[in-house]
Amino acid sequence: MTAPTGEVLANQIGSNLPFLRRYARALTGSQTSGDTYALATLEAILAEPDRFEPELKAKVALFRAFHIIWSSSGAPVELDEPDSGLETQAQKHLRRLTPNTREALLLHTIEDFSSAEVGQIMDISAAEAGELVKIAYQEMSKSTSGRIMIIEDEAIISMDLEGIVSDMGHRVTGIARTEDAALKLAQQETPDLILSDIQLADNSSGIDAVNKILAAHFDCPVIFITAFPERLLTGEGPEPAFLISKPYTEDQVRSAVSQAMFFSSTETLKA
Repeated sequence: MTAPTGEVLANQIGSNLPFLRRYARALTGSQTSGDTYALATLEAILAEPDRFEPELKAKVALFRAFHIIWSSSGAPVELDEPDSGLETQAQKHLRRLTPNTREALLLHTIEDFSSAEVGQIMDISAAEAGELVKIAYQEMSKSTSGRIMIIEDEAIISMDLEGIVSDMGHRVTGIARTEDAALKLAQQETPDLILSDIQLADNSSGIDAVNKILAAHFDCPVIFITAFPERLLTGEGPEPAFLISKPYTEDQVRSAVSQAMFFSSTETLKA
């Protein structure tokens, strides 16, 4: 198969870049580090277009190019001067995981690649990819259970989320449908993690609610849920470390919750 033209290549990369940045940020635990690796991938493809393998699906090809660079750097990320305490914490946790399990888990659950596609990206068999995902779930499940606050205005979704995290061994402190309700709920009991929609029942903002809660009370991991993740992954400002697309799957929620609790990530979206 011939390599795509410059315009076609630019379009293929551009449409998938927000998702590569999401993956890179979740993988490193830091927006700064994630964007550094994403930029390195783009520069490598521009310098050597053959790195973007035309026989693969565009998203698979982009993530494979990223994975080659990520792996050659000696993953996990090792910076001489970490840009935040969160990044240092992420690096410490990454060292505890079996090599390649975190990559496989993120690729399969958050980015929704099949086991075969994960194998193409990581240059392993589909069976090996599936086994890495299984190991990752086992290791992530060892993280301490905690209290989870849900900010979601759709009753069916909030009940579903409550059931998923309860089955994982966590306790739900309550469900808030508006920004005001979320602020009151946070005052009643401090959660260990917040799972929040972006747009709430009275047109208030889940982002504003979360930022006010964290500023007024405490720091804790936050997972945002939205039907339009690309709108939040623009690169124009701080972005959430954990972001789930609607419609979501149970595996995506389980993966994000486990990782957020595991990393104790306090990165949020300022908007």
